[in-house]
Amino acid sequence: MTLPIILVLAVIVAVILLFIFEFIRADVVGIIMMVLLPLLGLITPQEAISGLSSNAVVIIVAIIIFGAGLEKTGAMNSLAGILLKFSGRSETRVMLLISATAAFISSFMQNIVAAALFMPAAKRICRQTNVPASRILMPMGFSAIIGGCITLIGSSPLILLNDVMKIILPDAEPFGLFAVTPIGLALIVGFLLYLVLFGRFILPASHQAAGANGPMSATLQRTYHDIGNLFELYIPPSFAGPRTLMDLEIRAYYFTTVIGVAPRGGTKNFAPDIDTELRAGDIIAVEGPPELVKKLAAAYKWEIKDDLSVFAEDLSPANAGIVEAVISPRSEIARNTLRSFSFRKKYGVNPLAVRRGNKTFVGGISDIILQTGDTLLLQGRWDKFHFLKEQLDLVFTEEVQGHILKTGKLKYAIGCMLLSLVLILAFDVQLAIALLCGALCMILTNVLTIDEAYESVDWMTVFLLGGIIPLGIAFEKTGAARFIAETLIDASGPVSPLLLLTAFAILTSFFTLVVSNIITAILMIPLAMHMAVICGADPRMAALVVAIACSNNFILPTHQVNSLVLQPGGYRTMDYFKAGSGMTILFLLILLAAISLLYGI
Repeated sequence: MTLPIILVLAVIVAVILLFIFEFIRADVVGIIMMVLLPLLGLITPQEAISGLSSNAVVIIVAIIIFGAGLEKTGAMNSLAGILLKFSGRSETRVMLLISATAAFISSFMQNIVAAALFMPAAKRICRQTNVPASRILMPMGFSAIIGGCITLIGSSPLILLNDVMKIILPDAEPFGLFAVTPIGLALIVGFLLYLVLFGRFILPASHQAAGANGPMSATLQRTYHDIGNLFELYIPPSFAGPRTLMDLEIRAYYFTTVIGVAPRGGTKNFAPDIDTELRAGDIIAVEGPPELVKKLAAAYKWEIKDDLSVFAEDLSPANAGIVEAVISPRSEIARNTLRSFSFRKKYGVNPLAVRRGNKTFVGGISDIILQTGDTLLLQGRWDKFHFLKEQLDLVFTEEVQGHILKTGKLKYAIGCMLLSLVLILAFDVQLAIALLCGALCMILTNVLTIDEAYESVDWMTVFLLGGIIPLGIAFEKTGAARFIAETLIDASGPVSPLLLLTAFAILTSFFTLVVSNIITAILMIPLAMHMAVICGADPRMAALVVAIACSNNFILPTHQVNSLVLQPGGYRTMDYFKAGSGMTILFLLILLAAISLLYGI
């Protein structure tokens, strides 16, 4: 064992400990590697920074920009609306539909990005179908992890695969975008069958994070106790209308606010003013205390629906909510009333209450002369709040969620992604260049501005990959990978290729539970390739097995996707162990069977 090997192994142990105990942020660890490895003389300065220009980093950046473009155009909201038409009320159908969709989305973008984008839509589907989120979010997360194995751009280890292989075998044929697709599809089909057969037994029954789906935050709920209840009412043919909201005086008598009107055959109005007319056949959305809303419905013989349906998409937490805004000294609304200011008509949001000192006013707020320091409780769509922020000097007490959606640009976002796919399949353009071309087109077609593209990039991941790739170079260049491989083979003796691949899959699955899947891929792929060469097996297959097995992370919430759904689903660690143990074994069996059948091993 030479000094360089000792040094690189010491660095690897230190990196693993840093990842496990999180003494230093992951991206800082990557930067440390770019500095430390050349200072120790293990790699050249050029090799130390080569990770930042690697194909893997370029692919990651492009995929993140794709995700930002889809989010900006409201693609997930549209997808949720489509899924709701087919989901019905069956828990199994909802579970399978959401899981399959999450896997599909994850197949063309990083699984953590896909899960983060789709989770609000999944929660809304759960709420509207009355299926507990705890029965859905974990399967959705598992599907997003597995879906990352359907193409070469779905998970970080697979994105790294070709770059790491070239460190060991510069002339190795790179894997194509869909090289892993048969294996990934087999894994997701196996998981869906696993859900159908055992889902009712392995998934937690009714864990649900408190306040996860409300129209306003828990902080506001503590201040405004009886505000924030949304209802949908149907006005039957017996209603003697039309009558205006001013005539009905709903807020004055029932402390209830009409926040939306859907006329029969007409356009929805999300900020109806006092002159808005209600007619038989209309459906209205209201906010108010449940008991008073019941009295309102009884007084006019209106029907309270079991849940939001017509307004479900429009008033979902992804699209609308309730916020609090303080009137600043510079605000032109000070010393005016909401009515004289035509507040609803001008800004498209609904005032629910005015708070002055410790008193909250609900009735008659349109005629209150507002003062500096008064607090307005407002309901509306997020895009209206973003517009309001730019027009009035109001100080929002919490960050306004969402952003102004460019729904008209959705076709351009999808077209840019299809362009990348055509370049890859029809013109054999390198993966990184084709994806970067699609990302650039999103900017040129104004799906995203260049500033929004920069802001969307997860620079933590970029510098983590940029620093860990040089560690893989040092692991190979110093001979450490070959030394460990030869030592293990000498200790175990010759083994069959299938047994060797099985050992790689199991070992990788274990390490990815406790160490980042990125560091696992960087260290295990070179080791597996060297051992495969020594045993006469295909080193490319060994690398592929390791890269896919890095996604076999279900029994602990250590994977980023599992961590993402942990709190919204109200899960405990034991819930992951119960649901993920069987899937871990099934993943290994399907992976090895698919490799054997497809490649004759």
